[in-house]
Amino acid sequence: MNRLSRSGVLAALVWIASTPLIGRARSPSDRAKWVREEGSIDTMGSLIAVVAYGSDGKRVRAAISDALDEAARLDAMLSNYKPHSEWSEMNRLAALRPVHVSDELFRLLAACQEYSRESEGTFDISVGPLMDVWGFYKHSGHLANREQVRAVLQFVGYRNITLDPKARTVRFAKQGVELDPGGIGKGYAVDRMVSILRKAGIPAALVSAAGSSIYALGAPPHENGWRIDLNNPGKPVGGAQSVVLCNQSLSTSGSEEKFFYAEGKRWSHIMDPRTGYPVQGMRSVSVIAPRTIDSEAWAKPYYILGRRWTSVHKKPGFRVFMCEDEPGASCAWVQ
Repeated sequence: MNRLSRSGVLAALVWIASTPLIGRARSPSDRAKWVREEGSIDTMGSLIAVVAYGSDGKRVRAAISDALDEAARLDAMLSNYKPHSEWSEMNRLAALRPVHVSDELFRLLAACQEYSRESEGTFDISVGPLMDVWGFYKHSGHLANREQVRAVLQFVGYRNITLDPKARTVRFAKQGVELDPGGIGKGYAVDRMVSILRKAGIPAALVSAAGSSIYALGAPPHENGWRIDLNNPGKPVGGAQSVVLCNQSLSTSGSEEKFFYAEGKRWSHIMDPRTGYPVQGMRSVSVIAPRTIDSEAWAKPYYILGRRWTSVHKKPGFRVFMCEDEPGASCAWVQ
């Protein structure tokens, strides 16, 4: 259910900074008269929140409501927990026959395949069976044995998914393949919400999906951007780095959300789809990019493949901040 208010929905997440950024400025006198509105919705398995500014409070509230409704619509389409969603229907039937899907879902799946190809298979929406074997779907995780991992690896990999652009159908290579939108859905939803706010004429807004996928639209009054702290997993008090965003997205993947200890090691929920095992040696990766779908999609490949690969293959216009989990390692921007 949508909740609109002037309360501090994102107070713990964001505050405004004065660091200048190059951007299209508005008259200071006009911006000083802007009103601030906020709203949030529990959907897509997380809290999605919006802070927005504008000269007309009623218009700003209506735009926020429309953006939150869009998040709910996408959850109804992309959820793999709701049995009647388009995504769930695809998962049930695509191993049996080609499944005709909407233009929107087909474009999203095609984008996922491209991310997989470009990332050498480390971005993968078919990683669900591995998450299940390692106990990360409903529990805090447990150690999987080699036989279990080997048994489900045959169902993992983007090459198990065949897309027919002409017929607009999806087909799985075998029974047991199952797609999970968790690595792309929130980023896509944030971008769609920002598009709605732009069309409504909202000059400044911050859209956040669980704090891990964020888009900063424009700049608030008296400032030139939105300030976000990138947390240092090794230093829970105080951020490792602050950034100021204007018309940019930020997504973070980290091992702090779900993990367990076994055999003297720390095992996180971020899987390498190629090996079937959780990634070692990294604590978090944050990606700044023009679109949230891109920053969310690329955060995990950069996390899995590490600093050296990322420095060579980092996308133009991207900024990547890495916190490694090695002796003597620290958090730093990838050059």
